[in-house]
Amino acid sequence: MRVLLIYPEFPPSFWSFEKALALVDRKAMLPPLGLITVAAILPQDWEFKLVDRNVRAVTEAEWAWADMVLMSAMIVQKPDVLAVIEEAHRRNKRVALGGPYATALPQEVEAADYLILDEGEITLPMFTAAIAQGATSGTFRSDGVKPDVTTTPIPRYELLEMEAYDSMSVQFSRGCPFQCEFCDIIVLYGRKPRTKEPEQLLAELQRLYDLGWRRAIFMVDDNFIGNKRNVKRMLTALKPWMKDHEYPFRFNTEASIDLAQDPEMMEMMVDCNFNAVFLGIETPDEASLNLTQKFQNTRSTLNDSVEAIVRSGLRVMAGFIIGFDGEAKGAGDRIVRFVEDTTVPMAMFSMLQALPDTALWHRLNREGRLREANSGMNQTTLMNFVPTRPLEDIAREYVDAFWRLYDPVAYIDRTYRHFLILGAPRSKGGRRQVTKSNLKALFTLIWRQGIVRQTRWKFWHHLVGILWHNPKVWEHYLGILALGEHFLEYRSIVRDQIEAQMAQQPKGEVFVLTPKTKAAA
Repeated sequence: MRVLLIYPEFPPSFWSFEKALALVDRKAMLPPLGLITVAAILPQDWEFKLVDRNVRAVTEAEWAWADMVLMSAMIVQKPDVLAVIEEAHRRNKRVALGGPYATALPQEVEAADYLILDEGEITLPMFTAAIAQGATSGTFRSDGVKPDVTTTPIPRYELLEMEAYDSMSVQFSRGCPFQCEFCDIIVLYGRKPRTKEPEQLLAELQRLYDLGWRRAIFMVDDNFIGNKRNVKRMLTALKPWMKDHEYPFRFNTEASIDLAQDPEMMEMMVDCNFNAVFLGIETPDEASLNLTQKFQNTRSTLNDSVEAIVRSGLRVMAGFIIGFDGEAKGAGDRIVRFVEDTTVPMAMFSMLQALPDTALWHRLNREGRLREANSGMNQTTLMNFVPTRPLEDIAREYVDAFWRLYDPVAYIDRTYRHFLILGAPRSKGGRRQVTKSNLKALFTLIWRQGIVRQTRWKFWHHLVGILWHNPKVWEHYLGILALGEHFLEYRSIVRDQIEAQMAQQPKGEVFVLTPKTKAAA
């Protein structure tokens, strides 16, 4: 069986970083970890080729070679998923589809011949057994059973065009212990975090090392510290491995904000060359946090927690949402003020979306508030339900706040203040390789932000300040300034697309909260 693994295109988004990636001649931020894991689980006597359409198009030779097309995708990739299915069928190729999009909304992708839903360790063997019996279609589900990830094989990293990516991906755990109403992670992977064994993760890192990778690695766990005991076991094993290999990687990950209450965990992460963490802060409004059941964010002061994490040596990225039920006017201003106060350089910001099968989706469905879903559900799409205050107010606040957050002067100032307090790295290795691409990126950054734009005075003042006050972070600092190239353009995309959608919306439709609906929420 010759299987063509295709990863569909992403639309421009907060995380796509096209302008920043172009500075270093790369095509995409992260590879399709799900697809290369699928390739490792499927029979190894099958043949595989992989095309990431965010890197390049499928060639005619690859289409002709394939017996079957297999895809994995997120909801935001919906338009290209449907286009690839149509193209494959035009060429008489069967299509198998899995991943979060198909699992959440199988009725939207019934055009695929096979739907491999839920987690592949369970459903891929069902699929291969059906293929062996000559099945030409089928849907395969795990019926709520969660796999033991200690049996998951090493992903087939060698299938990737590795130089096209800025970072590699590995996964240590699945699931999250919390119960945030809007989150689909606990729907897809459950509330009991399952972890690999430390030796498994080290074997994956060794494979990447042997393939020549020496750059950043994103630990894609949705809550890296969900199982703190097992994470500390893994970090204990990772520390000597990193030292013995002269710190070849820099790690980033996602975690809940209670990381700030575990100094030992933060120290262990920094010792292993973790340098950044994404936090789901969502909003500084405690009433909204309680409503959406994000109670872990109300147990200590958010500002103090962010500062503790930054001072430990972990740069903070954070996610924010506008449009919660009962939210008071001015939520956009409050988020901007919080981001400025905490100095978070990269604040992912979007309007609230009801993702399929989440507690929020079910509640809104009971209340008759769901609208037809937007294609994608990212930073450029409107809310897919009727909010409790006018959508035009929420959209106006959102666009205004996004525009101010990524004003070039505000961004460079905030990044500078963040890196002044960022704890310095402790490892002696892990320095970036000096390449033509890196030099090109540096000179382009200097030209744009240090000479041409209104940021020029601040660029040089702040760079000197970093070199004087916190010199060990200067490369990291310039890397985050480079990402500002993406946000400068993306804020215009957000504004234009939101305003265009608002022009088509009815005015003034709101859902009125009553004591009964508040209690149900």
